[in-house]
Amino acid sequence: MEKRRVVITGVGVISSIGNNCDEFWQSLQRGQSGIRLIQAVDVQKLRMNNGAEVQSFNPLDYFPNRQVDLLDRFAQFGVVAAREAVKNASIDWTPDLQERTSIVTGSCVGGQTSEDRGFSELYQQQRKKIHPLTVPRVMANATASHISIDLGIKGPGYTLSTACSSSNHAIGLAYWMVRHGMAEMAIAGGSEAPFSMGHLKAWDALRVISPDTCRPFDQNRSGTILAEGGAMLVLEPLDAALARGAKIYGEIVGFGMSSDAYHLTQPSAQGATLAIESALKDGELQREQIGYINAHGTGTQANDKMEISAICSVFGTHAQKLAISSTKSLHGHALGAAGAIEAVATILALQQGILPPTANFTEPDPQCALDVIPNQSRLVEVEYALSNSFAFGGLNAVLAFRRWTHLRV
Repeated sequence: MEKRRVVITGVGVISSIGNNCDEFWQSLQRGQSGIRLIQAVDVQKLRMNNGAEVQSFNPLDYFPNRQVDLLDRFAQFGVVAAREAVKNASIDWTPDLQERTSIVTGSCVGGQTSEDRGFSELYQQQRKKIHPLTVPRVMANATASHISIDLGIKGPGYTLSTACSSSNHAIGLAYWMVRHGMAEMAIAGGSEAPFSMGHLKAWDALRVISPDTCRPFDQNRSGTILAEGGAMLVLEPLDAALARGAKIYGEIVGFGMSSDAYHLTQPSAQGATLAIESALKDGELQREQIGYINAHGTGTQANDKMEISAICSVFGTHAQKLAISSTKSLHGHALGAAGAIEAVATILALQQGILPPTANFTEPDPQCALDVIPNQSRLVEVEYALSNSFAFGGLNAVLAFRRWTHLRV
């Protein structure tokens, strides 16, 4: 089957460090963190105090009142990001294109806010009835469905839930659909809104949340920081994008995935290695071509040393030449939306020639002894980059991107 080149012609993001792409990018390159005291719930009832919440977000600025009642916060983020991506792509929708466009989204926990509210009403407040729209608000596919309705898209639409790899899987599978002609265009990404008391209590119990901030690859790292938000990409064949004069943000050139077959919560370097190698193979890339990796980099003891081990295993001596950063140190860990937010970060880094930093870095860890771009962004042009996602359950997904220049058509 003939493989078509697939480019990104639209990006949209809403996160703790920016409610649109421009704000997001300005914060990234400045190393400005969105981690602060959680406002959504009473932190006195939690061990954790800090999170990375979206700031100054009023759903009524984006949706009429009657529609707000239909959407959980995670779906609102997904629709807002999709609208921005589509606007940036300057798409002239036709009935044929709407029928041949796919929507693929990822979410780890779906409508957690609505679910928690329903349980509170039922068990704590002893109400006999809960909100009649609880089911459509809670369902993980709500984002994909609302994007379809919002934009009139009638092609294949579905949602993946593979924990923290959800949106990388979504983007990768959408990429394959466009590459192989199963769709003429795709909107792909993820969204998440995990700040409800019940859900935060569950994370408390895992004991993987940092008491202060996220310090990936740092000797003094003490856990991750939860985040919310969403990001979406518009993908289309290169020929179609050029024919309509679209702005091209970058190119997706490879996608790899694997399963650890090891442990539900402890990561495996072998599984991560396989996913990275699969992405390189899918993109027909040599290891030496990769210049930057947007790492999964959660800031936990287990993940960070595992990821560095996997990178060293794949790249050998070239690992010492790689620039690596975890932008979770800035925007937090958005679970199923993390891969999409980090995909946008990677694409913009390649486009702008500025690599975002690993923030909050204090002391190198001998077990993570690679160049992790500590604290300051770096001016450097890179042609190829990877974006890693490694999830609970041992499900891994890695995307490979190429910097776009018209000279490479």
